[in-house]
Amino acid sequence: MLIAGVDEAGRGPLAGAVFAAAVILDPARPIVGLADSKKLSEAKRDELAPLIKERALAWCIASASVEEIDRLNILHATMLAMSRAVEGLAVRPDEVLIDGNRVPKQITLPARAIVKGDALEPAISAASILAKTARDAELVALDARFPQYGFARHKGYPTAEHLAAIAAHGVLAEHRKSFGPVKQWLAAHQGELF
Repeated sequence: MLIAGVDEAGRGPLAGAVFAAAVILDPARPIVGLADSKKLSEAKRDELAPLIKERALAWCIASASVEEIDRLNILHATMLAMSRAVEGLAVRPDEVLIDGNRVPKQITLPARAIVKGDALEPAISAASILAKTARDAELVALDARFPQYGFARHKGYPTAEHLAAIAAHGVLAEHRKSFGPVKQWLAAHQGELF
């Protein structure tokens, strides 16, 4: 039976897309060290991601854009990214296991949600690593374009550094306009973007 694990990365940040990945692991090619991506160092995630891509039977990384997040809300955009990741798999799984407590209604395959699944199911752990490394890479690229915001360090999360950068430099098109601190800045500055 082919199991696809699905997880997301980037629900909480103030900037950038939300990412999701789906992975079908190959039992004949095990990967040592899979765990919830949040419990692994960045170096360990960066080491495991290419191994997952090389050894998995199938994998797909998908996202939902800042515009989709603002239009749909973060929960529905996350579900959309997850369903896109499952649809993008080159191999059709028999069952989809999703980290969390809900199954995206767009997924038509047999599926179930597993709370803390990224720590319990290796395929979900692998998906969490691919989603996190892909999202981090996007924020590092954003940092190269807008170094004054510190995206490579905080990855878009609402840290003191990020909030100070918004206060000093304003809101970018890459910021999520529906998220509190960004929405407040826009309201105070008549919606002008940097």
